[in-house]
Amino acid sequence: MIPPDHPRYISLLYRERLVEKYKEGIVVIQGLIAHGRGEAFDYILGERTIPPAERAEKAAAALLLSAKRPVISVNGNAAALVPRELVELSKALNAPLEVNLFYRSEERAKKIAELLKAHGAERVLWRPDYELEGLSSERRKVSREGIASADVVLVALEDGDRTEALKKLGKKVIAIDLNPLSRTARMADITIVDNVIRAIPNISKFVKQTKKEEIEEILKNFNNRRNLIESVKWIRKWLDNALDLL
Repeated sequence: MIPPDHPRYISLLYRERLVEKYKEGIVVIQGLIAHGRGEAFDYILGERTIPPAERAEKAAAALLLSAKRPVISVNGNAAALVPRELVELSKALNAPLEVNLFYRSEERAKKIAELLKAHGAERVLWRPDYELEGLSSERRKVSREGIASADVVLVALEDGDRTEALKKLGKKVIAIDLNPLSRTARMADITIVDNVIRAIPNISKFVKQTKKEEIEEILKNFNNRRNLIESVKWIRKWLDNALDLL
């Protein structure tokens, strides 16, 4: 039992959720390691949505709204951490959720799909019937009516290989990645340097708030490289402030 007055209550709560979903076969043990790495970056962001991340979330909403066939890619960690929020975003965009896993098994993919459906998802693609070119991992297995035919793909907690493959296929990629220096972050069209537990609800909020006539201007004014540089500056600023406390 985590006491609500613990200074790291939220962080510990999500850790417990991941452990619970690991026991249920939704998260793999490697996912726990990946989450810990992300937590380290979140810590030096101050565990909050920084201004560059908010700008990226607004741009992500605009790009998703402008897409003809947007798809939201879901892995085990994302499903464990924000299942209800993913479903809310899916419904706001009328876009399918697609289960896509690096450590894939039929049983695990089905469990993730069932979890999303239990939170109200109407369209969950989890039986792949197509393979992406230029990718040898299990992530190459996708759905024809989902990622294979999408023009914009939102990927949470992603690895660089698939981002690169999707880009080569002419798709726009929105990545949620707490590490602004990663290959995924540098290759994506829009990189959101934020924790997925904040990023997904924020994107949903901006999807609902953004007016059609604002979309073009938002996208025109967004520069991913510049935004990543600003994100690194925010990390440096946090570290400088931390030094003053020592």
